[in-house]
Amino acid sequence: MFHHTIEVDKSMNEAVSALEASLKDEKFGVLWSLNMKETLAGKGVELDGDYIILEVCNPHEAKRVLEKNPIVSYFLPCKIVVYKDNGTTKVGLPKPTELIKFVENDDLQAIAADIEKRLIGAIDNIK
Repeated sequence: MFHHTIEVDKSMNEAVSALEASLKDEKFGVLWSLNMKETLAGKGVELDGDYIILEVCNPHEAKRVLEKNPIVSYFLPCKIVVYKDNGTTKVGLPKPTELIKFVENDDLQAIAADIEKRLIGAIDNIK
């Protein structure tokens, strides 16, 4: 499976706040947050669902992977999405190990595995 997604018993805003705190423990920060529904509404497009897309980064890890292969910049920063699905708040991300497979580099695969473990841990910690 290319993603890791969990359900949480929190509102979307509560999930985002808990996630931001949990990410800090793993030395990741939120670079920006996009409320897709509000953004599309501002463009005159109505979206039924609620989606908050967080762009997260650990600057030291970003530097490490970019120095190995600049094409990895296509995958950065990492995305974590908080959304509603049938009234349930879900939190998930595309797995870095799945994305990095496109680069075909064992060193990068090992780094992606570590980053993935830490990001999944941060997500799972908010249950």
